[in-house]
Amino acid sequence: MRGKKLPQLIIIDGGKGQLNAAVKSLEKLDILHRVTVIGIAKRLEEIFFPGDSIPLYINKKSESLKLIQHARNEAHRFAINFHRDLRSKNFLTTRLSNIPGVGPKTAEKLLKKFGSVTQLMEADISEIEAVAGKQMAVKIRNYLDEDLS
Repeated sequence: MRGKKLPQLIIIDGGKGQLNAAVKSLEKLDILHRVTVIGIAKRLEEIFFPGDSIPLYINKKSESLKLIQHARNEAHRFAINFHRDLRSKNFLTTRLSNIPGVGPKTAEKLLKKFGSVTQLMEADISEIEAVAGKQMAVKIRNYLDEDLS
């Protein structure tokens, strides 16, 4: 971390417990002395500082509190979108990905249509053809049938 520019403020989403865990990590990284870190507990919008057991209460209409809340909410939005993207990538990394010629788009179409690989295995080949075409349907059926054996 030497020579790297650090943020002036790190906002931790949570109260004393989460803040203390973050402080320990920042101490291990030897950067706690170079940044200001606070925690914001959602229930009462309390602001906690390291080493201080009494929270700071900022006026609910304060622009400062609104800025801190906005930063927290944006971090939530980013994290939720990141995990959704991660899940959808993992979702497409199914047994279908192992079938030569089946790409992510075809796998996605099949999973949207059938809901799962299990339901795809139970589907009639004509149903698979409607989504993936005749040649690909035969490849998929053969692969899935071998997979069962």
